[in-house]
Amino acid sequence: MAEQQRPDLALRIARFTYTTLKWGRDHVPAGVRTLLGLLFMVGGFFGFLPILGFWMLPLGLAFIAMDLPFTRHKIDDWIEQLEVKYGD
Repeated sequence: MAEQQRPDLALRIARFTYTTLKWGRDHVPAGVRTLLGLLFMVGGFFGFLPILGFWMLPLGLAFIAMDLPFTRHKIDDWIEQLEVKYGD
């Protein structure tokens, strides 16, 4: 039964990652994305708490990477890959 739930959880995580990154790229200004990324990372350090989690660390890094010119294209490629697999 646990194996059956795993793909569903992976799918939900991938969809959440896609929608969050797409929202951040399309609706949040550049400086605010970095601040939001830092807040995600701080929340990730409290991963033992129920709502906050360790999942926030890589998402925070991705938000910060959207503002760095030399990493932005990699994040955009990642969003496109997620859109092909899990997009709306």
